[in-house]
Amino acid sequence: MASAQLFDGPYLKGKILIASPLIGDPRFDRSIVYMCAHGDDHAMGIIVNKPMGLRLPALFEQLSVKSEIEVADRAVLDGGPVDRDRGFVLHSDDFLHEPATLVIDEGLALTATKDILEAMASTAPPRRSTLALGYAGWEAGQLEDEIAANAWLIAEADETLVFGEDHDVKWAAALKKIGVNPEFLTGASGHA
Repeated sequence: MASAQLFDGPYLKGKILIASPLIGDPRFDRSIVYMCAHGDDHAMGIIVNKPMGLRLPALFEQLSVKSEIEVADRAVLDGGPVDRDRGFVLHSDDFLHEPATLVIDEGLALTATKDILEAMASTAPPRRSTLALGYAGWEAGQLEDEIAANAWLIAEADETLVFGEDHDVKWAAALKKIGVNPEFLTGASGHA
């Protein structure tokens, strides 16, 4: 595919994608996506700054996950438009359940089985974790085309962007991390 040849950068596994105002898809407006997989044939990530109306303790109760501890009252995230009825947990790599856990980058992993939920509700949970329903996915060449069209900006991931609870400021913080002032990018300076 010719579009894939336009993308001469490294694969983006372990990076953050920041939606630009050119994204053209309201589902990704002001989103930041932690990239879990990226190769020649596909890409997959989790939106890490869009909380749903659902809280972790309520979800655990709905799923009958037995808790040995008081589960942190954290938001469940809207991870993306694909497979929205399936849970995906980004977590520190102090929890690894072979073969269900995908180690993404040094320190971070992804698990999508009930084992991680049980670990999160145990006396030995992963050091950091966040649960999302759904994911963002791209077919071969699709993400590369979107990057070439300036729909996405790329940044290094950090634990605050991935696991932080202050979701309203993550998009602007990710932009500032790469030296972009969100007001100039969006044209929202307020001047006529």
